[in-house]
This record gives sequence, C-alpha cells and structure tokens, in this order.
Amino acid sequence: MAAPPPVERLIASLRRLPGVGEKSATRLAFFLLSAPDALAEELASAISRLKKEVVLCEECFDLTDVSPCALCRDPRRDPGLLCVVEEPADRAAVERSGSHRGLYHVLGGALSPIDGMGPDQLRLAELLRRVERRGVREVILATNPNAEGDATAHYIAEQLRPLGVRVTRIAYGMPLGGDLEYADQVTIGRSLQNRREID
Repeated sequence: MAAPPPVERLIASLRRLPGVGEKSATRLAFFLLSAPDALAEELASAISRLKKEVVLCEECFDLTDVSPCALCRDPRRDPGLLCVVEEPADRAAVERSGSHRGLYHVLGGALSPIDGMGPDQLRLAELLRRVERRGVREVILATNPNAEGDATAHYIAEQLRPLGVRVTRIAYGMPLGGDLEYADQVTIGRSLQNRREID
C-alpha cells in the first residue's frame, strides 16, 4: 500500500538530495512525521532562510551571508596565494585541512562538454581578471583528481601562462591510513610519481 500523497511528495523531494536513496528518504519522511512540530518547522524555516540569506561572495564566489566573505576580508590571509577549487564544498575541505593561508576562487564546476559545462559556464574570466589585478604570485589548482578536474586544471594553466604567474597543482597519492592492496592502479601510480624525499 502506498503512503498518502503528501508523504509520497516528501519522499520524492528528499530523494533528489545527493546520496539519499529510496530507503533513506522514506526513513527521513517518517521521522519528520513523528518528530515534534517544532523540529519540522525549524527544518522548514532553515531551508527557507538558506535560499534567502546565502549569497555568492563578489570576490571568491564562495557561499556566504555577507559579501565579501569573511575569508576575503581577513587581513591575515595571503592575497598573493590563490587556491582554485570547483565548488564551495571543496573550499571548505581545503580550509579544514589548515594548510592554505591564502585566498580562494570557486569556479562553480569543472569543464565537462558532455554536461554542457564549457569555459563560459565557469568563473574563468573572473579568475583571470583577479590574477591580473590583485598581484597574485601563485595559483594553486585544487580541482578534483578526475578527468574533468584534470582538463579544467590544464585549461586554466594554459590561460594563466601569458600572465607569468606561478601555477601549481595539488599532488595525488595514497590517502592517509589507506592500504596499498585496496588502492586502484592510477592512485598508486600517481603516488609513485609524486614521491618526495623523507625529511
């Protein structure tokens, strides 16, 4: 027997979220039905406010509630060091590592002609203007280690070459705590290619 139409609509909406399948969506829907009204209303309000209050930073194109964002306004950040990422979630991951003290530039995706993502759909023109006008000395390309990310990194490097800025790419390799026997060939090969001296 099917659930009532309002429940089915909620399940269908939840299934559109990344990583949420039929079982998870159903479990979440029935949890919300049995949860106190205050919890459901708080969730609905948070989603509504999210779409109204979050904007893109005018400098780096990350998600923020105030533009320019806190990172772009932080005088302790190195403005000559620019890390280029595909999406806001990638910026958050790099920032969590605590290894980057410069600024960021969020492209809004990666080159993927099959998905209709060409250079004009990414924030590449803004990146080039930013590098030219802001005295950037190094651009770190932190695009994902897949075919689209590699193509994007190579394209950006070619576009930046005439500007004379140093362009680097994040290294590939074995994840910390990973076992060699379970790693794929490409990861092991890139780990060997990107090896370095032991300090």
